[in-house]
Amino acid sequence: MNVYRTASALALGLALAACNMAPKYVRPDLPVPAASPTGPAYDSGSADAAAIVPADTAWRDFFTDARLARVIETTLANNRDLRIALANVEQARAQYKVQRADLLPAVAASGGATYQDSPFSLAGSGRTDIYQAQVGISAWEIDLFGRVRNLTTAAQEQYFASVETRNAAQTALIAEVASAWLTMAADQERLRISRDLEKTFGQTLSLTRARFDKGIASELEVRQAQTSYDSARSDIAQATTLVAQDQNALNLLAGTTVAVADLPEAMPEDSATIENLPANISSDVLLRRPDIASAEHQLRSANANIGAARAAFFPNISLTAAFGTLSMGLSNLFTSASETWSVAPSATLPIFDFGKNVGNLRYARATYDAMLATYEKSVQTGFREVADALARRGTMTQQIEAQTSLAESSRVAYRLSEARFRAGIDPFLTTLDSQRALYTAEQSLLATRLVRATNMVELYRAMGGGLK
Repeated sequence: MNVYRTASALALGLALAACNMAPKYVRPDLPVPAASPTGPAYDSGSADAAAIVPADTAWRDFFTDARLARVIETTLANNRDLRIALANVEQARAQYKVQRADLLPAVAASGGATYQDSPFSLAGSGRTDIYQAQVGISAWEIDLFGRVRNLTTAAQEQYFASVETRNAAQTALIAEVASAWLTMAADQERLRISRDLEKTFGQTLSLTRARFDKGIASELEVRQAQTSYDSARSDIAQATTLVAQDQNALNLLAGTTVAVADLPEAMPEDSATIENLPANISSDVLLRRPDIASAEHQLRSANANIGAARAAFFPNISLTAAFGTLSMGLSNLFTSASETWSVAPSATLPIFDFGKNVGNLRYARATYDAMLATYEKSVQTGFREVADALARRGTMTQQIEAQTSLAESSRVAYRLSEARFRAGIDPFLTTLDSQRALYTAEQSLLATRLVRATNMVELYRAMGGGLK
């Protein structure tokens, strides 16, 4: 027993003192500028200390509309894609545990009995009974060169990468749900605008027909009034379809039917999100994006696999050891005189493998190069997404102000032109042009408001929005 313990302790000590053949990991320099771009498109934003970073802010705090928050919570509990991502995490965790188990010897117990009848048996009885029981380890690799350790590290990094991939999926899902909810809100408001304009244009059409019946207006003016009215009717039908499709999209994302009380009826009067975001950010913030963190874990895993491939060029040392009892009778199996033990170390050194190990090493290095390029591309993509979102926000205030002024001017111009048409001062063509300009201005203002709202959602996602 003491010999077995000594051998096991010695082997474990050798494994713990083993060298590591993996290259030392150094995080690559970020292949992007140190900070987000500056210029006329990036003037807007908050530069004070109160500006929040989405990665530090729970989604429940970032999305301030209570109905939207409830839809997001429902989605996180029921979305099937998120369940798949979570299952992938559990798979990676299980694989890591399987690989990690190879670091320590697997201990197994066995027992058996042999009954033999032979003329050469002792005592002339013609029969020999042999009983044995033992505990031991079989072919445990003593990891002197870090092969098993690096394979374990690689599996661990794959597990970490799957966790970050799941986090990235959640962030993207939250952003997708918020965008879908806001799109439905905009389509609901588009439907309301179309209905209001249909009513207004219908009144103008009725007036024009009445004037035609009295011989004051021409049939051309009636037909022109009809075009505006029919255009509004067509848009009502289209907006009604879009609202229904928006609801279907939300139900799919949520993984269940969203409660009617949580659906938007129009664009929120106040912002549905926090707007106090920084005007520019350091590129280091990108490292907190889950997708970039996942890419780095993949890179670390590839680095560890290089170490495992290098270790394959060195001797593989394994140990088989057992301690137990052996006796000629079952009653004497566990007496002190029946103890047996064995220790059988072995070593294998590759000599000719026809390039197998060289090929594996080259493959590991090529995989690392691919993961490095993937990581750098992820950083560059993240930088571009943040820069684009900041550029969009930077000019949003001026665009909203301009579109609001345009819509108001179009509304006043329409009222004035209609009054002049009723008074017989201007032809109906002027009123028709005013109708079309108002309709276009109302739709453009709504579209701009939607862009502003979804831009805040995109900033949340691009900056690695909080997961809590």
